[in-house]
Amino acid sequence: MKRLFLIFILVQLSQTVMAATEGRFVQKNNIFPRVEITTTMGKIIVEMDRSKAPITVNNFLTYVMDGSYKGTVFHRVERDVENDRDFVIQGGGYDRNYDGVYEGEPIFNESGNGSKNDMYSIAMAYQDRQPHSGTRQFFFNMDNNDHLNPGKDWGFAVFGMVMEGYETLDKIMQVETGFNEKIGYDFVPKTPVVILNITVLEPTPL
Repeated sequence: MKRLFLIFILVQLSQTVMAATEGRFVQKNNIFPRVEITTTMGKIIVEMDRSKAPITVNNFLTYVMDGSYKGTVFHRVERDVENDRDFVIQGGGYDRNYDGVYEGEPIFNESGNGSKNDMYSIAMAYQDRQPHSGTRQFFFNMDNNDHLNPGKDWGFAVFGMVMEGYETLDKIMQVETGFNEKIGYDFVPKTPVVILNITVLEPTPL
């Protein structure tokens, strides 16, 4: 009897932990959850859209809740030099030493949800032109990047918009960048721009 009771308690605890860490349980009745991203250059508030990108939003929130974005960097601050315009700010996948961090299972690409890669939107990154390889890296569009929207091929799934902190992104866009030998990538900030924390905000009262 005691053993059965112990098993019951353990099951309840595991369910509680799951509910606390899985994104699908975070404000599960809130279609537009908001997060505050605190960086070494300021704060950014993002409103996400579960009605259009539920898989991507819940995946992002899972990483937020387990705290694994803390201490990661924006490793890509890229301008479209040829067309003399800003392009993207990408991060979430490397620590301050530019070592890769834990990645969960890849998710389905929701780029066909009708949301566009417009300026100050947030989208899921994927790797090596494999559209369903996205895990934890995300990027901010720093211009209207129409070529990242789906057409004949898959695009990049937009899952939210910046509501506050445009000036923070604009400041990040101005940092000095260069080639980083460790990750073999151009457009890496010479002074790391670090994500100190991401927190889920309380729902906005109606």
